[in-house]
Amino acid sequence: MRRGIRGAAATALVAGMALAATACGGGNGGSGDDGSGELSGTVTFWDTSNDAEKATYRKLAEDFQKEHPKVHVQYVNVPFGDANAKFKNAAGGNSGAPDVMRTEVAWTADFANLGYLAPLDHTPALDRTDDYLPQAVGSTKFRGKTYAAPQVIDTLGLFYNKKLLKDAGVGVPKTFAELAADAKKIKAKTGATALYLRGDDPYWFLPYLYGEGGNMVDARDKIVQIDDGAGVKAFRTIKELVDSKAAVTDATDGQENQLKALKDGTVAMAVDGPWDIEGARAGKAFTSPAGKDNLGVAPVPAGSRAQGSPQGGWNLSVYAGSKNLRASYAFVKYMSSAKVQQQTTEKLSLLPTRKSVYEAPAVKKNEMVRFFKPAVDGAVQRPWIAEGNSLFEPIKVQMNKVLTGSATPEQAARATGDAYRKLLKDYK
Repeated sequence: MRRGIRGAAATALVAGMALAATACGGGNGGSGDDGSGELSGTVTFWDTSNDAEKATYRKLAEDFQKEHPKVHVQYVNVPFGDANAKFKNAAGGNSGAPDVMRTEVAWTADFANLGYLAPLDHTPALDRTDDYLPQAVGSTKFRGKTYAAPQVIDTLGLFYNKKLLKDAGVGVPKTFAELAADAKKIKAKTGATALYLRGDDPYWFLPYLYGEGGNMVDARDKIVQIDDGAGVKAFRTIKELVDSKAAVTDATDGQENQLKALKDGTVAMAVDGPWDIEGARAGKAFTSPAGKDNLGVAPVPAGSRAQGSPQGGWNLSVYAGSKNLRASYAFVKYMSSAKVQQQTTEKLSLLPTRKSVYEAPAVKKNEMVRFFKPAVDGAVQRPWIAEGNSLFEPIKVQMNKVLTGSATPEQAARATGDAYRKLLKDYK
């Protein structure tokens, strides 16, 4: 899950959990073996989960300590918006990098290409690999080696306020055109805007692009695709939704503003992912007795040619410079285990990457898993290339220009394509 720039904060929220006071990075536990074969030393873990999730992940790290009492886990919650640059600065400077990091799926190839990650093939970190969903494994591979263990898989869906749509007398839209057509009725009958459109984050642009039959690039044949007709139509769609007042948008703080608008009931719908289920349910629109079951989730609306949403998720990677590889491998094995994945599903409705977890009764009956698993199965895989994460910034720049009227959809698509060809030297 890319989750865009969600949770960006000026500084990391550091929650030091370890029993030993250690600097963040590389561990200080030597080989991780106390001489008796028992795991020992320190494992620094950078967790990029959001406010609704981090208490669960901290507790899981504490449980690992209980199983391995001679290992101290230094838990650090790093806001998602800071994590990529923070890790690169630490790893590149050979000082302060964590032993284990919860990495967004698009970061794995990038970090591996820079030499910052330890290959996990033939290590204890990878356990029961045949149990992983095939599509979850794709982002862990780079140049024939495995650099991460998949922990969470996700995609985007349409969150909607059941009461607002019912009061407006409209159904859940199957296309963005249908959503736009219903927007005036929703506003007139309920006072709410139909959709919150994430104009601040390029990850949320992808359903519009896929909906027109397009893509960012063809990584196999090395062709830039975003500046074709589908790219132009995608930029035009977001502009028309905002200009018609079918959608409200924001150039910054979209994660916080979208979630607040959904929770307060000032918007009827928002494109979002399973990481925000618990956050949305905490809002007044969904916590009152009448609103307890008021949150609905449906597929992201289609464009004029197709329906599609990007595959996202989270992996667990080990820093190549870790001084405690043995304990770090054990921690990754634990945190990506079926047991732990089931716990995160039960507590947070996050989707597991292990096939076996979907057979657990508590997971089978989870309403959000029942929706999001088929959505994940049909999600569009992004290009798992070293430059994959860098493909988003040109889109972000051009989205802002289109939404503010300083560029036409045609100009935005062309400029994005030009930026891609500079980034990807051997692409046509």
